[in-house]
Formats: sequence, C-alpha cells, structure tokens
Amino acid sequence: YIMDINQLIETVKKKISEKIECDKIDIEDKTFLHKSHKQFDKNKFHIKLTVKSDELKKLNKIQSTKLVYKILDLELKNYIHSIQILII
Repeated sequence: YIMDINQLIETVKKKISEKIECDKIDIEDKTFLHKSHKQFDKNKFHIKLTVKSDELKKLNKIQSTKLVYKILDLELKNYIHSIQILII
C-alpha cells in the first residue's frame, strides 16, 4: 500500500490525538529538502511534527519521543523516512 503525504498527515494526527491529550498538532512535509539524497525514496516522507500538549510537556524529551515513536510505529517503518519532533 502506498500512502500519499496528505493521507500520512491525517493518519499521524488521528493516531496521536487518540493516544495523547493535545491542544494542537501541526505536521510539515520536509521531503523536498531530501530529494537529492542517495537514499531518497519517493514513498517515504520526511516530516516535522509539532505537538502542543501539556501531557507531553510533563515528560522529558526521551520519554515523549519514545511515546510518539510507539504510537507511530507502523508509519515509521513504512512511510516515514525521518521525523523531527517538537513539543510545545
């Protein structure tokens, strides 16, 4: 199954908001920055995830990152080449 960036963004937002109490979730597609890389795969995306969440703010950076990775496990394995996570 191939997912486009819009489907991926919707899926990521849905999965995170189901598991974490969030005020806001923003996702930016940064894939264009990596098009020249040797390992570039057009079916895997580079995204920047910004989550406004008091629940995540209470955790340290490692704990919050692990939680996000756990929630997005399938997407990280299949559709996301790299993810940048910002908790605000």
